[in-house]
Amino acid sequence: METKITIADLLDARRKNQKIAAISCYDYTTARLISQTDVQMILVGDSAAQVVLGFDSTLPATMDFMVTITSAVRRGAPNIFLVADMPFLSYQLGKTEALKNAGRFVAEAGVQMVKIEATGAYLDIIKTVSDAGIAVMAHIGIRPQSISKIGRFKAEATTAQMAAELISLADQMIAHGAGSLLIEGAAEEVAEIITKRCEVPVIGIGSGKGCDGQILIAPDILGLTQGPGPKFAKSYGNLAKQTIEAFNTYAKEVQSNKYPDAEHSYHMKSGELEILQKLLKDKT
Repeated sequence: METKITIADLLDARRKNQKIAAISCYDYTTARLISQTDVQMILVGDSAAQVVLGFDSTLPATMDFMVTITSAVRRGAPNIFLVADMPFLSYQLGKTEALKNAGRFVAEAGVQMVKIEATGAYLDIIKTVSDAGIAVMAHIGIRPQSISKIGRFKAEATTAQMAAELISLADQMIAHGAGSLLIEGAAEEVAEIITKRCEVPVIGIGSGKGCDGQILIAPDILGLTQGPGPKFAKSYGNLAKQTIEAFNTYAKEVQSNKYPDAEHSYHMKSGELEILQKLLKDKT
């Protein structure tokens, strides 16, 4: 893809009932590969705190860290619609702080949209950022930044009452300016109802096929993560095994002095070694 994908393209895909493929990615190298595919959207998620930095939650991701990696992803994929995750405490402290940090993502990292994990308490934040001309993706359903409050994640909207509350929340987000929704870990039936009710692109993660699009993290797609993951995660490769094998082969070649060979080494120009040896001999 050479033409930059915009929100207009995503809205057009929704109107034509064409599904949107999104990937959460954290680095230049992976983004560059994604940019050569049919994927339309990249989210630089605060899950980088877990996947890249090894923490047990998303909470340690900082604004500086997120801006740095988001800038790298933009350089790797200049053509793909780019969304940045507003990390913990980047918007919870008030409208001024939220607007400043959202603006950093736009000005410093070139994003087209910022994502905010939102409850009814943050409707004014959504409106403030949106009114400033910055597109907002409202993240509802399971919200990883709330882990310290709820202790454990479970599927959302599995009862009629919970479903009605999530549907109402989605309506409020859009009414306050959200240009897109991300629904995580919600009952498929409810996510489909929300998708049909609203006119903005709805991206699902673990919320069934009724959404306008789907998102998974790149390491899960590639099969790089090891151990049990969430129910909705699906691997389309087994690169963990191949990566381990490649590292082991490299280590063995180094240890046996097979690498580097002549092909992978630089050499002096013809005749220069003899001249050097003579120079060194003359100095002794």
